[in-house]
Amino acid sequence: MDYQWTFSDLISYMSRNSGLLWEYFVSHVIMVLSGVGLAIIIGIPLGILASRNEKLGKLILAVTNILQVIPSLALLVLLMLVIGLGTKTVIIGLLFYSLNPIVRNTYVGLKQVNPSYIEAGRGIGMSPLQLLLKVRFPLSLTYIMSGLRIAAVIAIGVVTIAPLVGGDGLGREIYAGINGQNPMRIYAGAIPAALLAIVSDLVLGYFQRKLKFDDRKSKRSTAGTNKATT
Repeated sequence: MDYQWTFSDLISYMSRNSGLLWEYFVSHVIMVLSGVGLAIIIGIPLGILASRNEKLGKLILAVTNILQVIPSLALLVLLMLVIGLGTKTVIIGLLFYSLNPIVRNTYVGLKQVNPSYIEAGRGIGMSPLQLLLKVRFPLSLTYIMSGLRIAAVIAIGVVTIAPLVGGDGLGREIYAGINGQNPMRIYAGAIPAALLAIVSDLVLGYFQRKLKFDDRKSKRSTAGTNKATT
């Protein structure tokens, strides 16, 4: 079927169906936030645990690696056989897919903390929990944020196949366009999903740069030098 359309037709179609597309978009975002949110709640403690126990850490990282390499459609289908059709299956799938970057980057971030900072904390009498919460964790935030960026972009992409297991989101518009051989509907679903991934990466990247300890330290040093000279 040769379907002829122009960019103005696409804009007109998206305008006429803005209510439905907005509903798909909101559903898409909610599933991403739910899946990645659960991954943060579970993944950061697992990363902390992995950094404190090397043998257990290898097991945790191996399991999250295995979950990461399973094709997304295959994982969702396996979950569907256990949980059934619906949004819950998609959210659990996103949880599994988002664990690896969050766990691994938390682990790496905690391991990369300069030992001199830890020794300084011990020197003033900090407990292991205080060292974790006040020294190690704040210094590893830039690594954790990097893992969150990766997880968010992956999740936004995976949610586009949610309709295959009974989920909602922008994928419904994409698959409707594929089934009807209507490229305009495909673009109406794909463009917002792509823009969501790009904007999410840019926003999280901005916060990641803000959390970079070396940059904050250099800014404070510069500010102190300026005050001293004045």
